[in-house]
Amino acid sequence: MKTPSRIEPLVADGLVDHVMRQLMSGKEAMVYVVQCGDELRCAKVYKEANKRGFHKAADYTEGRKIKNSRQARAMAKGSRYGRQEQEAAWQHAEVDALRRLAAAGVRVPTPYDFHEGVLLMELVTDEDGEPAPRLNDVVLDEADARRFHADLLRQVVRMLCAGIVHGDLSEYNVLVDRNGPVIIDLPQAVDAAANNNARAMLERDVDNLAAYFGQFAPELRDTAYGKEIWTLYESGKLQPESVLTGVFEAAAGHADVDEVMQVIEAARQEEAARQAGRAAAAAGEL
Repeated sequence: MKTPSRIEPLVADGLVDHVMRQLMSGKEAMVYVVQCGDELRCAKVYKEANKRGFHKAADYTEGRKIKNSRQARAMAKGSRYGRQEQEAAWQHAEVDALRRLAAAGVRVPTPYDFHEGVLLMELVTDEDGEPAPRLNDVVLDEADARRFHADLLRQVVRMLCAGIVHGDLSEYNVLVDRNGPVIIDLPQAVDAAANNNARAMLERDVDNLAAYFGQFAPELRDTAYGKEIWTLYESGKLQPESVLTGVFEAAAGHADVDEVMQVIEAARQEEAARQAGRAAAAAGEL
């Protein structure tokens, strides 16, 4: 096929020989199968911000490190330069996340190069060497559903141990190769320690998995792995191989009734004193 204009610089630099075909079009990017020497790889071409379907970016970018104060000021002002830098940071977030997660043993595509808004990475394939299907396109039985669910929970735990929450995990962001699930699409990945939305996103990711696999193994719908995983993380006890139960009970706080009554009585007396003061002032004016 004709080489897309955004991939032409990679061809000129010798990183890509030619484009084979378009693989998919998503809300954030277009993905192509490309020939690189003797290998087939993926070229992910990010869409411009005004053409992306992904919203609420501010929730995801909170806590991300900015290279220098000039960039930070420009982003805050929303200048043209600032918008360019914000877009570059959004794209680089996936590259950084993929590298960190691959090093942590998470099943993600291997990133090779990032050049002018195009991410060159591993092409995940099935047993026949064809591009691996997305999870939502795979026919599952109960045993497969339980196995894939357990596998993905382990990946989520490893991600969190590496300080990252996917933030948009679902059956549409998972490929299935010959060895099982592979997690993809990470430009919105958040820093678990620096983003105030990280807990809610982690729990939503895990709930999405439970809802999907629960179609095939209904008992998974009644699990509470998200809350369990985050509680272990927050307490510093989460490890890549932590044993999970799917059961979570919120710690019941013991109410000190006497202390509560004392606070109420103090507030009552304070209000009574204010009322008496107003009455006295009114009488003096008369």
